[in-house]
Amino acid sequence: MRNNKEKGFSLIELLIVVAIILIIAAIAIPNLLRAKMAANEASAVGSLRTLNTACVSYSTTYGTFPAALSNLQSAGGGTATSTEADLIDNVLAAGTKSGYVFSYSQGASGQSYTINSDPITRGTTGQRSFFTDSSGVIRFNASAAASATDNPI
Repeated sequence: MRNNKEKGFSLIELLIVVAIILIIAAIAIPNLLRAKMAANEASAVGSLRTLNTACVSYSTTYGTFPAALSNLQSAGGGTATSTEADLIDNVLAAGTKSGYVFSYSQGASGQSYTINSDPITRGTTGQRSFFTDSSGVIRFNASAAASATDNPI
């Protein structure tokens, strides 16, 4: 029999508390992962909008769209040139940001471009792939790489 002067929790009470914490964690963790994927997708779309704006600014300044994403990166404190136009940050210019990989291709004669944004791991870092081109329309595909024929967002 337990002495009333002893203070503390019994083993059963501690096991019940641990079980409740595990149940709460089992409910919260999947929601957290879905929220992280949604945030990565929103970041990818925002980055594509930034890239569209940067490409138009580059084209206005230099008369052609950039040959690569790296042409849009920061000049490192120096004067902007056609190879370092200082229009986007170096993280985005590297082609990977927030769980997505960005692939840039310049079109014929430098008068167009296409950009694909795909999750690094589909289902973990993002569900949808995105596509944009010199039209400025951002398109998505939930099961494969997006293209010019997919639905706009």
